[in-house]
Amino acid sequence: MAGRWQRLYRGESTIDFYGRRRFGFFFSAALLLVAVVSLFAQGLNLGIDFKGGVAWEAPVSGQLTIESAKVILEDAGIDETSAKFQLLSSAADQRLRIQAGEQTEAVQKDVQDRLAAKAGSGEDSVSVATVSSTWGRSITNKAIRALLVFMLFVSIFISWRFEWGMALSAIAAMVHDVGISVGVYSVLRLEVTPATVVAFLTILGFSLYDTIVVFDKVHENSARFSGSRVSSGDVINVSMNQVLMRSLNTSIAAVLPVFSLLVLGSGVFGAVALREFALALLVGLSTGAYSSIFIASPLLGLLKNRDPRYRPYRSHLSTGPEMAHLMATGAPASRRGAFVTAVSDTEASPEVAAAVAESVLSHPPRPRKRVRR
Repeated sequence: MAGRWQRLYRGESTIDFYGRRRFGFFFSAALLLVAVVSLFAQGLNLGIDFKGGVAWEAPVSGQLTIESAKVILEDAGIDETSAKFQLLSSAADQRLRIQAGEQTEAVQKDVQDRLAAKAGSGEDSVSVATVSSTWGRSITNKAIRALLVFMLFVSIFISWRFEWGMALSAIAAMVHDVGISVGVYSVLRLEVTPATVVAFLTILGFSLYDTIVVFDKVHENSARFSGSRVSSGDVINVSMNQVLMRSLNTSIAAVLPVFSLLVLGSGVFGAVALREFALALLVGLSTGAYSSIFIASPLLGLLKNRDPRYRPYRSHLSTGPEMAHLMATGAPASRRGAFVTAVSDTEASPEVAAAVAESVLSHPPRPRKRVRR
């Protein structure tokens, strides 16, 4: 076990990511299917900022509870089944937040007075906020435009810096991440607020960064193996194993602060705005780390199979000792001369040297020819 962790840390692991690409594609397709079905069946739980309406916040004191607040809404002529009730806790006090559809000023004032009387406090202790649905639509349209412009510039940059296949794979991974994140909010009926939209846009940046880290190594290894007879799957596997530990460390370092923000910010200090933002970030960071490994990279390998340089070798895939040989020497295991290079390389670990020896010298010895006298 210690040897495996050491090889993983040194970027010498031999995990066959490309060969197992169908499992990743199937899992992602299943998640996206659930997300699409949920979006069509029940849609998103849009907050008041998108649908428009009224929000009251009152201190939880006296006889004010969620049940008594429902009675107050019914007496004011508001359907309490369509309203949302939420307890906001903090170190100082606890408040009850009630959200309902658009109401007249008279109804707003009536509910405000009833809540204040029930809480046993003054009218000023109950806040009333109204939001028009046009504001939410404006925010949504701006977010969609920003998303499209972002993807356009990202595609142009990646195509210029690397190749068009990497741009297409990166965009597919970002769409995958946002689609699954939105699906999670739809399935779990989590409320979508402007903070959630901002978090979704932030997700794209992390997803792109994690993918570019892998693609940069793929670009480097493509040049390294340019004179060797290797498949695109070999290039993807070698690159993925070399940057796997870096990708995991980056993801863990990004997820831990967000998880702390979610637990401490919303759980301990009762900051609901932090919870909405941190939850979307947590889901997006997790899917972004997953997609860079199981979606973007295998998809790039499939696109590279169309390249004439890789097309003749697309059926070949080095695994296990053969992959270790390829990583250590830069040449397929069939080239026996590369074994001398791998064994004499002082930077190669004993595990890699043993794997190379096993892959190259695994054939039975050739029988000696009889000499005629």
